[in-house]
Amino acid sequence: MRTRVGIGRRAGVLITAVAAIGAVAALPGQAFAATPGRGATALPGQAVEAEGAGGVGGGLPPYTFNSTAQQVEGAASSADAAQLRTGQTYRDTLRKNGKVYYRVDLDDRRNAYVSVVAVPTPGGKVDHGDGVKISMQDSSGIDCGYQQVDFSSAEYPRPLAAYARRIVDADSSICRRPGAYYVLVERESKPTSSPDDWELEIRYAAEPPLRKAGPTELPEVWASGTPAPPAGGPRKRQGGAGVHDATSLEQGEWRSDIRPGQTLFYRVPVDWGQQLFVSAELGSSAAGDEYIGNALVLSLENPALGHVDENTASYVGKPSTLALDALRPVAHENRVSYQDATSGMRFAGWYYLSATLSPEIAEEYGSGPVPLTLRVSLRGSAKPGPGYDGDPGPFTVTADDREAAANGIGGARAAERDGSMRVVAAAGIGSGTVLLLGLGAWTVLARRRAA
Repeated sequence: MRTRVGIGRRAGVLITAVAAIGAVAALPGQAFAATPGRGATALPGQAVEAEGAGGVGGGLPPYTFNSTAQQVEGAASSADAAQLRTGQTYRDTLRKNGKVYYRVDLDDRRNAYVSVVAVPTPGGKVDHGDGVKISMQDSSGIDCGYQQVDFSSAEYPRPLAAYARRIVDADSSICRRPGAYYVLVERESKPTSSPDDWELEIRYAAEPPLRKAGPTELPEVWASGTPAPPAGGPRKRQGGAGVHDATSLEQGEWRSDIRPGQTLFYRVPVDWGQQLFVSAELGSSAAGDEYIGNALVLSLENPALGHVDENTASYVGKPSTLALDALRPVAHENRVSYQDATSGMRFAGWYYLSATLSPEIAEEYGSGPVPLTLRVSLRGSAKPGPGYDGDPGPFTVTADDREAAANGIGGARAAERDGSMRVVAAAGIGSGTVLLLGLGAWTVLARRRAA
């Protein structure tokens, strides 16, 4: 009996120790859940959200970069370009009128997309034509695909996103060979614009080929009429401070608070065959009735962070609305179009929305937040994908994505939650193994003593 009692007591000690190990393994997730609002040990995305809600010191929260991004330095020559790897996020800076090169090593099967989010210094001055161009070239200097974005008529600093691409086209010999390709990022600024460096957030994603060739022509007829606004009334869901912590949305009416000069980020999962419709409304203000042109900018980027569409709205203290153009259903064949608004809807996945309120609002209406309502509609049921020959990576919509959209889980939190679950799972497996081995050893010991 003593032996059995001893085994039970020792086993109890072991079980307690294993439970402690499990509790320690769970601590990261618990700490993340407890810290928002306090800010001391919160994750970057959470700290930004806390500041955006109350405003620490009254300043705007900075752009939230991916905390796992690697620092990289763009080269003045393609010969010295640093290599980018798929699935990794990078950070760099770009001086005024600067040109920098990066390198990607590609095979002869997969399409490649390298995106840049350019983040100007808040409070600086930008002009109509200021912006960035990103292009991809082969080793002969031939352009494979580029995109150029600028501030247009809304001449105030805000993050700009664009991508370069290499598409493997069976009917073309250009940019098909495997080997080194070079990504060129160029910044254009007027002499009167601020000389500050722009921060860059760089991503590289690969898209597998299709197992069988699909349609290569766009349907001549498609539903372009705007659907009725989503029912149910507005629900509170504050936007994030960067692409990495963009707040997840599903179909519905969503209410945020946006301050002059601030950019809020959101993301919506859009599956194959679905159409995305988005409109935005600035709420009224009793502080004045002065006209502000291009007071709100609403921008849409695709899952590879290529620019798709953009629109602006003016403001006179009354409710003001804008809507993005009607977009085609998500389809692989959309890429044959030369229009960004069509070719950008080329794959399923998270589509990113950013809303920026002009800093000029503060001069006439004060620096306080203005009510912002986003109305998101999805038309059509999800269809099977085009049949990728490999892992689609970010170019798909999963059950977890839909759950994140339903619950408003931002990109950063979803990633941290997945990481925490992997840690807990690993700790659980490890502690379970220790428990079984320990109990087995004590069982053998008890039998020997009994004998």
